Amino acid sequence: MKVTGFSFIKNALIYDYPIVEAIKSILPICDDFVVAVGKSDDKTLDLIQSIDKDKIKIVETVWDDSLREGGRVLAEETNKAFQAIPEDSDWAFYIQGDEVVHEKYLPIIKSAMEKYQKNKEVEGLLFKYLHFYGSYDYVGASPRWYSHEIRVVRNNKSIYSYRDAQGFRIGDNQKLKVKPIDAYVYHYGWVKPPESMQKKQEEFNKLWHDDEWVDKHVAKVEEFDYSTVDFLEQFKGDHPKVMQERLKTKNWKFDHDISINRMSLKNKLKYFLRKYLDINIGYKNYTKI
Repeated sequence: MKVTGFSFIKNALIYDYPIVEAIKSILPICDDFVVAVGKSDDKTLDLIQSIDKDKIKIVETVWDDSLREGGRVLAEETNKAFQAIPEDSDWAFYIQGDEVVHEKYLPIIKSAMEKYQKNKEVEGLLFKYLHFYGSYDYVGASPRWYSHEIRVVRNNKSIYSYRDAQGFRIGDNQKLKVKPIDAYVYHYGWVKPPESMQKKQEEFNKLWHDDEWVDKHVAKVEEFDYSTVDFLEQFKGDHPKVMQERLKTKNWKFDHDISINRMSLKNKLKYFLRKYLDINIGYKNYTKI
């Protein structure tokens, strides 16, 4: 069984992405790794080149700034990396620049890939998610945070990244048939210094909306206001080893009263069903088998 990891990145240093940690977190179970590195305004290319010259293949790209609607450019960049995966790979392990997998889940993931390698009905593996918010001590708990997504797919070039690189589809816009596994992706996209998060909001909303929308909806402030979140829970576990140095260098403070609950009645019901009955109501970008 051969496994190739893949990802995409641009301006990792400017926007403080843990892309090195992301790649290193799954590299031990990948035979090689493809990274689409977009032309950047910082030294992102040098950063990726410094990780592992033996395993990592870099595809240098230029992002299409005209693909602003719905974050389509993110899917396009994901596809560039996926299409560069060698034909002899069985599985493709996708990780985004703000996602990290805890080392304790690697044996579970590898075992699932081995188990379903010859079962062609299984087109992907479905992961659980933890979305950290504000700091490394809190996770988003309301139903507005997606609870599952596909991160391992077959090396089938009929598969492609969907919408804003949310997940994957195959053929004529068909959902992938997947097996859920007991492994989490730790999403750190909402854990940055408030100044960095504000810059990210200003820049990355341009990938989904036109200038008029951005001017109207993105606050013109120096720091992002984390306090308006609807509902958080305390994180009581441990973070991946690759994240430990980043945790030590955290230089901002975010304390949150977890008794605050601004969820709508509808979301409170969804939260109850998800947390206590393991029932997820709403849109799903996959078909469980």
